[in-house]
Amino acid sequence: MCGIVGYTGPKEAYPIVITGLKRLEYRGYDSTGVALLNNGLKVYKKKGRVADLEESILGKDLHAHTGIGHTRWATHGEPSDTNAHPHVSTSGKLAMIHNGIIENYAQLKKELTNKGYTFKSETDTEVLLNFIEEIRKNNQCDLEEAVRVALKRVSGAYVILLVDEDNPDTIIAARKGSPLVIGVGKGEHFLGSDASPMLEYTKEVVYVNDYELAIVRPDELILKNLGNEKITPFVTKLDMELAAIEKGGYDHFMLKEIFEQPSTIHDCLRGRLDALAGTITMSGVENNIEHFKKAPRIIIIACGTSWHAGLVAEYIIEELCRIPVEVEYASEFRYRNPVINKGDIIIAISQSGETADTLVAIEKAKEQGAIIFGIVNVVGSSIARLSNGGAYTHAGMEIGVASTKAFTGQLAVLTMVALKIAREKGTISEERYRNLLLELQDVPEKVEALLKNADEIRLIAEKYKDAKDALFLGRGYNFPIALEGALKLKEISYIHAEGYPAAEMKHGPIALVDENLPVVFVATKDSYHEKIVSNIQEIKARKGMVIAIATEGDETIPGLADDVFFVPPADEIIAPMLSCIPLQLLSYYMGVAKGVDVDKPRNLAKSVTVE
Repeated sequence: MCGIVGYTGPKEAYPIVITGLKRLEYRGYDSTGVALLNNGLKVYKKKGRVADLEESILGKDLHAHTGIGHTRWATHGEPSDTNAHPHVSTSGKLAMIHNGIIENYAQLKKELTNKGYTFKSETDTEVLLNFIEEIRKNNQCDLEEAVRVALKRVSGAYVILLVDEDNPDTIIAARKGSPLVIGVGKGEHFLGSDASPMLEYTKEVVYVNDYELAIVRPDELILKNLGNEKITPFVTKLDMELAAIEKGGYDHFMLKEIFEQPSTIHDCLRGRLDALAGTITMSGVENNIEHFKKAPRIIIIACGTSWHAGLVAEYIIEELCRIPVEVEYASEFRYRNPVINKGDIIIAISQSGETADTLVAIEKAKEQGAIIFGIVNVVGSSIARLSNGGAYTHAGMEIGVASTKAFTGQLAVLTMVALKIAREKGTISEERYRNLLLELQDVPEKVEALLKNADEIRLIAEKYKDAKDALFLGRGYNFPIALEGALKLKEISYIHAEGYPAAEMKHGPIALVDENLPVVFVATKDSYHEKIVSNIQEIKARKGMVIAIATEGDETIPGLADDVFFVPPADEIIAPMLSCIPLQLLSYYMGVAKGVDVDKPRNLAKSVTVE
């Protein structure tokens, strides 16, 4: 949540900062702003998108070699010009941008108000900025020391970037709980919430850790902890190309990312799965295999779409590995004093690797002796660094706020993890194991085939775009896919939707069924097929409109459903990687038909780094 950008060096800062903000706008787009240093401090900010800011400052003096920028997802204070970042201190000398929440800001604000400070905004950020300035004035110390002292008083999460009118080539940054990447160039440095703002300038980056403070100048990067001890920066080489964060001819990033799934799933499997040899190579599993084999329990923690991937994994792991699995919302798990025993394995799933609730949950579980296995998409992310082992999904940067390719990458990784553990434990027959490897290997090709018929989904979406509500039903492995389909429709089209196990529909939701309610059945051929056919008939008996995702060759469901989209046949363990994709397309096309900005749906942000 919230995107931050900074630059200091010989180039013009404004074009770098504004381009970086456009690339980070998926992290929040309520308001935006920049602070530039050149013969004084200049701050421009505006409610709305980055484009609104650009238009509002046409003709202004934007010349500067140091600048910071921010695109906001509102936490404290509604979106407005005043609440937009950067904020300026009472003296007018300091400007700051912030990603996160300062939980004890009210106490700090009261202290400052008693000392005569007044505040223009409703934000916790303006409070922290003036608190830093007060410390600098009272302690007669430099800005670096004032930041260090202030952050020792602060509770909550933050990444902050500060600039000082009196030191126009310096940016001071610090983080706790929210991501910060520093790009290292020749006589210049770049800062960002992720690496996308700096891709065309450098591939060398430093990932800043919690409780670290960075002093950044064109030719100098100093890292320290809050105890003022220097830390040697660890420079990482980025394996990412600029084309990965551009639309590539598609109307939206979401559509591009849906259509990238044949290649992203292939990338996830590549180098790991060898179906002919009958092997899965995953060092993160291999290094912890004894823990997995002896684990009394696996607990999967995640949020949102990643939680749905965890539900699919629960079915797969329990069937193949015979290990009890619990799937928890990270936001609930961290607060309810869960019972964690030594030897329990926590699988943490997160696209960004920075999800605040998931991070805190695994920190607490690790303290209680659990083994942490992380499944993330972003290399070098906080969850990846905290885990005892794990696996990257290799889905590439996902810009669309609603997760698509990251979800199928998570399913692919989780399926491989389960198959590898099952074989090591001896809980799967060799024949079943090899058949599933072959099925998994064929997924990219099958996804490519079903995407060729995407226009059929577009026509279905046009038909139902004016619906006020929708119900998504599935059984077994397809129940979590029904939940995911409902979430996507809510996110992207603003149509109220609920996902349920199809058999539970009779225990309440069937009261909603009438001739105006679209009911989406995830009804691929599996061990539940006869039962789901009965559930469809129950809906049709009450005049409900049925959209079905069915397996090619199914002769029963087309005679019952109003609209059908077919997916290639697959084992029921593999089928979720196919059946989720038409639901992604359905939400996309319905959103487009309703005129929604599907890449930036209202009130949402890509990476939830606040609790």
